[in-house]
Parts: sequence; C-alpha cells; structure tokens
Amino acid sequence: MVSEPTSILIVGVGGQGILLASRLLASAAIRAGRDVKLSEVHGMAQRGGSVVTHVRLGARVYSPIIEMGAADFIVAFEKLEALRWLPYARPGATVIVNDLAIPPLPVILGAEKYPDGIARSLAAGGRRVAVVDAETMARAAGNARCANTALIGVLARRLGPDIAREHWQDAVKEVVPRGTAEVNWRAFSAGYAGAG
Repeated sequence: MVSEPTSILIVGVGGQGILLASRLLASAAIRAGRDVKLSEVHGMAQRGGSVVTHVRLGARVYSPIIEMGAADFIVAFEKLEALRWLPYARPGATVIVNDLAIPPLPVILGAEKYPDGIARSLAAGGRRVAVVDAETMARAAGNARCANTALIGVLARRLGPDIAREHWQDAVKEVVPRGTAEVNWRAFSAGYAGAG
C-alpha cells in the first residue's frame, strides 16, 4: 500500500460505472482484511453529470472523506474529470486516467472549448500519470462496457500485493451484474497486465 490509510478518489460522469468500480475495490480490500470506508456522491449521475466516490482503506480507517490534497490515487474515467478533481491529489500521487473525452454541455453548445494538454497538467507537481485506453482493453475482453473494471485492474496492479488476485476475482464475482463475471474478469486482467 502507498500510505496508511490509502485514499483513492474514483471520478467520472454518470453511466460510466463509477459506483460499481468503487464497490469492487471495497469488496476486494475487505476480503484482504482491510478496513474500508466509502462515500458516494451521485450528483447528476443520470444526466451525465460528475460522479465521485471516496474510498479509503487501511488497517483502521475512521472517515470516508478524502481531504483536498490528500488522495494517493485518482482514478478518472474521463480526462476532464481527472482535471476537475486534481486538487484532491497529494504531491506525488498517481493519476490513472481513461483516454476518453466526454464533452460537457458548454463544450457541446460551443460556449467553451475542451482543454488541450490535460495529461501534461495532470503530471505537474511530480504526480505519476498513467493514461489508459480502457475501452479498447474492455472491447478486446468482450464488452466495451467493462472499461470500469479494466481501470480497476490498472489500479489493482499499482496498489500491489496486499490485495491478492483471488480477492479481486472473488470481488468481481460478487459485485458485477449476474452473467458478466467472466467478461469483467478478462477486462480486469487486461487492465492489470497493461498497468506496467
């Protein structure tokens, strides 16, 4: 683990499976004997609005809320959301970002421009940035909708051996919708293998 407790912010837009991903992470960590606290903020989830979950895990965790500047990891399912939540990252944090742009309404209407150079901005301040094509990984696994599971696979590799692969596999079987465990496990494994 990176720190004690480890603080992970999972962010994206409604419909990307952020809540399922956070529950998958929590389930695997609990199976590994970690204390876990989780807080979900749905916002305008059904309308493609910003969604964030705070997940903290360790030997003993007292609060689910991650303070600004304290996250060890930010896992962003969309590039602009990574930038929006970046103030929560501590110096030297790891930012795992899906290489996906979902333009918000002001961009669609032409009132604003989708920012360029997001990866450079994320890396400022000594942060480690991993830009991941989670949709391609998930599509190769058999279902592009499993991109969320692929991103959790990338995170799992970076969290290290404290949460064993069998804990992750059991968590996938428990959390994902019935009948999708096999394809989700393939997507998770693709993310894990591609994490470098």
